[in-house]
Amino acid sequence: MYHNILVPISFDPDRDVSASLKLAQILATPDAKITLLHVVEQVPAYAISYMSADYMAETRKALEAELAALAKTLPNAASSLVIEGHSGRSILDWAETNKPDLVIISSHRPGMQDLLLGSTASQVVRHAACAVHVVR
Repeated sequence: MYHNILVPISFDPDRDVSASLKLAQILATPDAKITLLHVVEQVPAYAISYMSADYMAETRKALEAELAALAKTLPNAASSLVIEGHSGRSILDWAETNKPDLVIISSHRPGMQDLLLGSTASQVVRHAACAVHVVR
């Protein structure tokens, strides 16, 4: 049983977050803290000029609302957080600062590109200082 669980959330339509959330509930102690984290990747400078000025603010607000709604479905002290940066590095940095005892992360079946470059889940598995549970 774990006391401090981090669940990085991807809003990729190919990923089902329900398995990660269910697993967090199963592995959590009755007084556990569960944190849902979404990382917003930086938009390249060449692409940002084609977007409206308030696009990023509106997107962030929508992501925060959706993540907060997911957090409300969990018992305990579930919280949600949206941060900006590179997904793998940002998850690892947050984990280093906040010291979760478990990270539950979703993954897809790796393709050749992932084997050469590494996916977010594999980066977290290789470098996290705590237990990591990968859900497919």
